[in-house]
Amino acid sequence: MSEAPAGPMIEVTRVSKRFGDLVAVSDVSFQLGPGVTALLGPNGAGKSTMLRMLSGLAAPSDGTVQVLGADPRDDIELRRRVGMVPQQEALFEHMRVHEFVRLAADLTGIDDAGGATERAIGTVGLDAGDKRRLNTYSKGMRQRAKVAAAIVTTPDVLFLDEPLTGLDPNQRNLMIDLFHRIGASGRCVIVSSHVLEEVQRLGTHVLVMGKGRLLAEGDFRRIRELMDDRPSRFRIVTDSPRALAAGLVAEGLAVAVEIHEPAGLTVATTSAGRFASALAPLARDRQATLHELRPLDADLESVFRYLVEGT
Repeated sequence: MSEAPAGPMIEVTRVSKRFGDLVAVSDVSFQLGPGVTALLGPNGAGKSTMLRMLSGLAAPSDGTVQVLGADPRDDIELRRRVGMVPQQEALFEHMRVHEFVRLAADLTGIDDAGGATERAIGTVGLDAGDKRRLNTYSKGMRQRAKVAAAIVTTPDVLFLDEPLTGLDPNQRNLMIDLFHRIGASGRCVIVSSHVLEEVQRLGTHVLVMGKGRLLAEGDFRRIRELMDDRPSRFRIVTDSPRALAAGLVAEGLAVAVEIHEPAGLTVATTSAGRFASALAPLARDRQATLHELRPLDADLESVFRYLVEGT
């Protein structure tokens, strides 16, 4: 890893990006150092546009972007120190994985490009000797090929746009562990996602974007706390919905209950922790069998709706 300049590794100052009359990013500022940061936002939030500006693929309409102390649009040498995994299927379909990753290594002129290629492909769990062409790969394999091409140069800064899409659980575990290792080595990793479960595993530091704006920044737990002043909603499947509903209301565990015959409840509670710990004992006392408990507000879209409505 090259020596990083003193100060933030990434500095975004009042950045906006317009496409004609469309404002994709509006007056966004933040600073990042080493480690893994999750960039969250629903589709159309401006995540991909922000990553394109950070990687030098697009210029901001207003404001400034600094990566490792330089402008990613103007500093050619900086591009050797930055890796990018785009959301788009940016692959040379006719190539084999070894050829594809080796091309990324050769274009930056790194030492031991052959060895680096073998290591990068193995790191993402692919076979460097695979003779199949990339257009025959599954979505998950193609995603991992893109990650291999981005890390082959051991970049100081790594941008990944929805890199976990299409991966099975084992592949996701492999990639998340890889991102953590890269961040722990003193490098800066930004991973975009719209899936709350992924974000919880990526790390605690998040940037939340919606409608082109930066809605929240900081520890993930702080973002979740923004929802504490409104009821949390849960879906319960049980063989005794009416008995369980009556118990939840009587115990003060629910502020609203909707019964869905023959075996479902939607429950709103202002104390999700107390509700979760008391539900099983209550169901036992009411002789109700619990078949399913599912949070209805745990998806990132609901967090964004709340944040947007509150701004």
